[in-house]
Amino acid sequence: MQIHDPGSSSAVMLNMVRDSSRLERRGCSFIDSKDVRLLNERTQELEKGAIIYVDDFAGTGNQFCTVRDFIADYIVGTFAEFFLVVSICEEALYELGKRGVEAVSGGIHSKADRPLHPDSTILASKDKERLRTICEEIDRAGGLGYKGLASMVILYRNAPNSVPVILRGNVSQKFAGILPRTTDLPPFVT
Repeated sequence: MQIHDPGSSSAVMLNMVRDSSRLERRGCSFIDSKDVRLLNERTQELEKGAIIYVDDFAGTGNQFCTVRDFIADYIVGTFAEFFLVVSICEEALYELGKRGVEAVSGGIHSKADRPLHPDSTILASKDKERLRTICEEIDRAGGLGYKGLASMVILYRNAPNSVPVILRGNVSQKFAGILPRTTDLPPFVT
């Protein structure tokens, strides 16, 4: 199941998994999370099985959990739920656990592995504070990324909004990042 708008990373990842594993030939159903009618009909018909949500990255888990909480009432029967994701921050694991959804990930991005996160000891305190200050000077509201995650995961398609602005830059790239988020790039001039 894709959990975001068409064209999002969730849809791209679902297509990659579908094609590389030949899931259509195995009789799997592919449902957009916005199609609750089809979800309800299909789960009612099957009565039991597994629902696998697919995406490339989860930071806080807020985005996934909002969608999952909405569709949960439309699932009829007994279904194990899995979230197949390339990389997940430990904060998201807690949120998924509250809902009984098991994360299956290529890597867990712990707080200790994020140099600018308060729980990390990778950098000397003085160096970390200087970099954190620079991030806050660039963007007071989100210098360390969404919810202060300070994640260091960059995907081939994009930089998540949880990456510090010192790496990804800010909106319209007034401060240019070396790994910019596509939605932060200025519009093309023609």
